[in-house]
Amino acid sequence: MLEVRDLTIHHAEHRLVGPLSFSVDAGQVHTIMGPSGSGKSTILNWMIGETNNNFRYSGDLLLGGEPVLDLPVEQRRIGILFQDDLLFPHMSVGRNLAFALPHNIIGVSARRQRVDEMLEHIGLSGFHQRDPASLSGGQRARVSVARALIAEPRAVLLDEPFSKLDSTLRTQFRTFVFEWIARQAIPAILVTHDSDDAPDSGAFTMLTRD
Repeated sequence: MLEVRDLTIHHAEHRLVGPLSFSVDAGQVHTIMGPSGSGKSTILNWMIGETNNNFRYSGDLLLGGEPVLDLPVEQRRIGILFQDDLLFPHMSVGRNLAFALPHNIIGVSARRQRVDEMLEHIGLSGFHQRDPASLSGGQRARVSVARALIAEPRAVLLDEPFSKLDSTLRTQFRTFVFEWIARQAIPAILVTHDSDDAPDSGAFTMLTRD
């Protein structure tokens, strides 16, 4: 479970967010909606530790009942998926995935096996040596999700990951992502301005811009 407790974010003397509290069970998606400038992405940045000195933050973030705000960013194990796939262009598809593997997977053969298993899961078996530039939009989207999940995050944040996809691909990718979250049993937070992107079930938080 992911829990946000009494989060408040101020910019100068203006209260941008909060106080805000909610919890997300394993395998569920909590949607945060609101107009531009309402603090949606600022909340995600706070969760992953990318805070800005222009803002003041108060509140707690817990994963599995344990506070994580005092942990270094890499130890929080919170994955994030952005609007752009952000694949490394100088790396093959397989190396993009291997880059995100947890450090406890040791040895070339073990790491290669984990990457190949993930490629099979996303329907891209045999793509290990492919150049990301040769992939279709849908294939790149699947690789970006796989890279986020192969890191074995304890939670995943979705920062409008469907917004740049065409309508057909958007529906397919949305279903793919939500099914993966449920299968991996990890809590997720989706930030979007489009209610059609939200799962059919799950809680909402609506932000406003004062």
